[in-house]
Amino acid sequence: QVQLVESGGGLVQAGGSLRLSCAASGSTFSGNVMGWYRQAPGKQREFVATIMISGRTNYATSVQGRFTVSRDNAKSTVYLQMSSLKPEDTAVYYCWALGAEGYWGQGTQVTVAS
Repeated sequence: QVQLVESGGGLVQAGGSLRLSCAASGSTFSGNVMGWYRQAPGKQREFVATIMISGRTNYATSVQGRFTVSRDNAKSTVYLQMSSLKPEDTAVYYCWALGAEGYWGQGTQVTVAS
């Protein structure tokens, strides 16, 4: 059984930065694709960024140029460096990983104050 555990959320002022981490544990997990989604209050969960095991990345237009996704394959860990944060980035951020099947983390709250 694979578990994804996120950390690094919190409260930050607009224009600030935060770094999220997500570690996968359980069995031998390769995580062909790992990444992040987010869900703001009253809205559907939306794509933020993904990174393939090769290092190829993909970003939502709304975060392009401000967020950077990276991974450490040896640690089965994915990161999301968030900069120039805006109040509209406020959401619960969920880690997602695709191995033999898809897995979700429990989520970590990010709140950006104006």
